[in-house]
Amino acid sequence: MADNILPYKGIWPKIDRGAFLAPTATVIGDVEIGPETNVWFACVVRGDMNVIRIGRRVNVQDATVIHVDSRKYGTFIGDDVTIGHSAIIHACTLEDRSFIGMQACIMDGAVVESGAMVAAGALITPGKRVKAGQLWAGKPAKFIRDCGDQEKRMIAHVPPEYWKMAQRYLEAGIGRVDAYAPPADRVPLGAAEPSAKEARR
Repeated sequence: MADNILPYKGIWPKIDRGAFLAPTATVIGDVEIGPETNVWFACVVRGDMNVIRIGRRVNVQDATVIHVDSRKYGTFIGDDVTIGHSAIIHACTLEDRSFIGMQACIMDGAVVESGAMVAAGALITPGKRVKAGQLWAGKPAKFIRDCGDQEKRMIAHVPPEYWKMAQRYLEAGIGRVDAYAPPADRVPLGAAEPSAKEARR
């Protein structure tokens, strides 16, 4: 059992056997990850205070953090989504085929609609909605223009290319989750340790 897949309060992540999870990425708690999704080195996907749902063929690039809000918002990521290096995805929704640039930050309750692109380093503030097919940039981010042919090509091109690269790692025996199963002898994070009396039973 890999030490980078952890429970929280008795809830274990559900990761499709066809996904790639880099050895230094960590997935915690109420998280579901779909087939062909690839989570790269030093990422943290932490579903402790709420749920995280990640669809098919999503690429979560190195050092990205995906987290949730305890009161209202989980994080929901559709299919064929690109999330660039060192992004922060916090309690928000990324619809199918959306594109989040490197070091961008998407905050609580925000929605990035299908085919939209958030530029590198942009800050999408809480509750904002990036409409389908739009390009937003800046801190705080604002609408720049509709996505052109170059952005549309990137949105379509990156997910299958990242999956091809992930397959090469999998073929080398790196990042496989097909043998993942929660061990019966671990005390989940957030659960009470058994008392000495219980342990003797």
